[in-house]
Amino acid sequence: MGIIRQISQVLQQDASIKLKIVGHTDSDGSEANNLRLSKDRAEAVKNSLVTVYGVAADRLVSEGKGESEPVGANDTAEGKSQNRRVEFIKL
Repeated sequence: MGIIRQISQVLQQDASIKLKIVGHTDSDGSEANNLRLSKDRAEAVKNSLVTVYGVAADRLVSEGKGESEPVGANDTAEGKSQNRRVEFIKL
């Protein structure tokens, strides 16, 4: 929640900022399940920003990428951990 709180503070300081929240997963499980998990992960972050921190929902969009954009190797625990993430993209 620390990072989410920091993001909310930036959004509160500059009302013109809009964000895309993108969820990612490792390759464990099926592609369909990972896509759904990544979408749920991004949506959970969006909901937290809206409900806990009062950010206007129309400033945020969420998207899931599943396992399609890994940043680490999916054959190691460390790589899988890197791939389970949420990214914030300024629109």
